[in-house]
Amino acid sequence: MVIDNLVQQLIDQALAAQLIEREDEVYVRNQVLALLQLAAFKENDASENTTLDIPDLLEQIVDYACEQGIIEDLFDEKEMFSSKIINCFIARPSSVNQSFYEKYRQDPETATNYFYNLSKNSNYIQMKRIRQNIEYKTATEYGDLDITINLSKPEKDPKSIELERAAQKTDYPKCLLCVENEGYAGRIGHPARSNHRMIRVNLLEEKWYLQYSPYVYYNEHCIVLSETHTDMKISTKTFERLLSFVEQFPHYFLGSNADIPIVGGSILSHEHYQGGNYQFAMANAEQDWTFKMAGLSNVECSVVKWPMSVIRLRSEEISSLVEAGAHILAKWKNYSDETVGILANTGEIPHNTITPIARKHSGLFELDLVLRNNRTSDEHPLGIFHPHADVHHIKKENIGLIEVMGLAVLPARLKTELEEVENFILGRKEALVADYHLNWAIELRERYQAVAEESNVESIVREEVGKKFLRVLEDAGVFKRNEAGTAGFKRFIQTLS
Repeated sequence: MVIDNLVQQLIDQALAAQLIEREDEVYVRNQVLALLQLAAFKENDASENTTLDIPDLLEQIVDYACEQGIIEDLFDEKEMFSSKIINCFIARPSSVNQSFYEKYRQDPETATNYFYNLSKNSNYIQMKRIRQNIEYKTATEYGDLDITINLSKPEKDPKSIELERAAQKTDYPKCLLCVENEGYAGRIGHPARSNHRMIRVNLLEEKWYLQYSPYVYYNEHCIVLSETHTDMKISTKTFERLLSFVEQFPHYFLGSNADIPIVGGSILSHEHYQGGNYQFAMANAEQDWTFKMAGLSNVECSVVKWPMSVIRLRSEEISSLVEAGAHILAKWKNYSDETVGILANTGEIPHNTITPIARKHSGLFELDLVLRNNRTSDEHPLGIFHPHADVHHIKKENIGLIEVMGLAVLPARLKTELEEVENFILGRKEALVADYHLNWAIELRERYQAVAEESNVESIVREEVGKKFLRVLEDAGVFKRNEAGTAGFKRFIQTLS
């Protein structure tokens, strides 16, 4: 039978990926057969097997389950079944953690390599879908910005959406980041997590968990989440936790989204951080000017040359960095400067917070503090220090930690919309440019029609998208990089001494 062949191929690939050992083969096969409601199995000659990888094999086995009526041909049903199949090949959390910390004793990077590969090979990290993303870099005066058009999250079918609306609501797990997601089968409207594992991490004698993002946006894109379902909060403890993690995993950075709407991330209801093994443009950015903080002579302080407003602190001593960061946070939360549009509060509503990022660089600990303000106005109802209306056709969503550091995560709609802009620049009559791109497309055609050709129009449009993202970051900067903004930034720095 074809299904027997597919199951054997999946076992062979799992052996090659070191998900299982040879002694596990019969046991794992029987677990998969049970899910497929098969009472017998006929071994095939291994030489007959094609070289499909794990995601493709899972896809074909799930299709078989749909054809046999084992599951419905619905997105959520297929995701849950696929996750259950691969769970047969993965060790329990205790074993995964034991292996991780055995490798950690050799070297932290060896440990994270093991866990990252496990997360990819188990199809928890959806590498096949992630490869669909459009990724490139745009050179700017601040370094190379990363641009990603996110095509990795498949759209749900209408029936799944209808079932999700009708499904009985439950608060287990409370959110997508709760530890209760580990091994959770999933349900309509809540993603399958049977193949999900987390590493237990001690931060300040608190229980935290390390996992990878299922749709990684950069190398080893990880999430570190609290065991407790509590709201995001930027505080002195945030700085301590970030630096504690970097001390334990010096090859990773770790940062936090801000803790208030508009300038925060998409999930503010669960305390979590994001990190990974990647050098963003902001991390490589040079210092613009330096300053000193009283009583902290062992902390190097500078303002970073970056479109957003960033203070960088560097020291050998974590405690000194935490003290400096706490002082800056306390000052910033209550700081107003109407000449540059910064108000700390509107009545009882606070507007100022910080997006912090920690890393280790050249033997020193670094703490980047990105100053944020979420005030709105009649002119900018989505945020004064938020992407302005003229760039919404490219990026309208909140500017969170990843964007702050120089990586644009752009909506899937742009794939086809930008192709139409390219056709418009080339003068093709059939071009169907979206209304919200039209003024921009006209501007690009006037500027590039003399040089645009089939061979270079894509790179021209991509470059211009990168420039739009730079504008997004400039809009989000509280102290603009002009004479008034620089003077305002220096006035704030003077309050720190």
